[in-house]
Amino acid sequence: MTTADDLTTDSTVTPYDVRGEIDYEKLCERFGADPLTDEQVARFPDHPLVRRRTFYAGRDVDRYLAAADAGDPHAIVTGRGPSGPMHLGHVLPFYLAKRFQEATGATVYVPLSDDEKFLAKAQSFESIGEHTRENLRDVLAVGFDPERTRIVVDTADADVIYPIAVRLAKHLTPATVEAVYGEQETVGLQFYPAVQAAHLLLPQLVAGRRPTLVPIAVDQDPHVRVCRDIAAKDALPVEKPGALLGRFLPSLEGPGKMSSSDDAPSIELIADPETVAETIRTHAYTGGRATLAEHRDRGGDPTVDVPFQYLRVFFEPDDATLERIAQRYRSGDLLSGELKEIAIDRITAFLEGHQRRRASLGDLGTELEPYRLTDGERRSALERAGVPPGPTTRPRTQ
Repeated sequence: MTTADDLTTDSTVTPYDVRGEIDYEKLCERFGADPLTDEQVARFPDHPLVRRRTFYAGRDVDRYLAAADAGDPHAIVTGRGPSGPMHLGHVLPFYLAKRFQEATGATVYVPLSDDEKFLAKAQSFESIGEHTRENLRDVLAVGFDPERTRIVVDTADADVIYPIAVRLAKHLTPATVEAVYGEQETVGLQFYPAVQAAHLLLPQLVAGRRPTLVPIAVDQDPHVRVCRDIAAKDALPVEKPGALLGRFLPSLEGPGKMSSSDDAPSIELIADPETVAETIRTHAYTGGRATLAEHRDRGGDPTVDVPFQYLRVFFEPDDATLERIAQRYRSGDLLSGELKEIAIDRITAFLEGHQRRRASLGDLGTELEPYRLTDGERRSALERAGVPPGPTTRPRTQ
């Protein structure tokens, strides 16, 4: 199995480390993913993240699309590692999953890997727990249909996740983990790919065999590849999950940077309008010229301008409007500062809606309850996985 840090000689892409400039096309070649075709893009529910190829490649996409087109059962899995506050780049796959759910009735599973973040980050259980609670509020604010959505927190749902992970771990060797993820510092992280495999197979273990698609940024792809390898070896009644791979939301720092770094400037989902404006005005890399006269004469470059790229990725949904902005910027009619203000307006409007829904949530335990696995779903998952059921009393996330 090809390793993630073989992507280029100057880059590393794993769930725990992203460095260098990523060649997304080479990633497809190395890891067996296929670029989305125009026909596939047209079959997905319309959304700028897919239409503009931010999500640009995948595996077993046609099988998922066929089920969605036919109205057959199909599922989405996209999760969150709660190591800190969520920012814009973290939440985009959730809004994409919501769009798919609204358009085709997909069941959406959202695992929160709080145990992994305890193992991978220098933080206490208390700190990770607080991030988990705050991240859960952001996930709930997206507005998923509770009848078609299940939210799983590893430490709170260990009665289901852990026995399934143990079953799957029998097919995972230390050599495979090291080849895909690199050398891991603890046995906890060596075991964790089995937990991720349990996440990705859970919709089928709960409700039966069905095409499952995993929309994720490219650094999380190793989890899908390992799960597909395990699913091919085990006699569980499941299909290998498919993947929908996404590019990184550009870092505010500019070309060649990615917004996965904890140290990079970012826009948190709880940021107020003043903070958003100050962050973009101060930190957003532009494609403008060195002087006003030169910009008016030669125009700017929207392909490297971060405020424009934020509009392109998600925050300006209308293609015609986006193209007019690009043309004005290239001609020099639109200045870099003016383009920043357009991005500020769009991002602020998005965050106002998200924050309004977030603020309307009540007690987290009460709000979360409709999204949790039922006792019957837990029994079904364990039975299909071929493991004995755990205790009948399950812990609650507060």
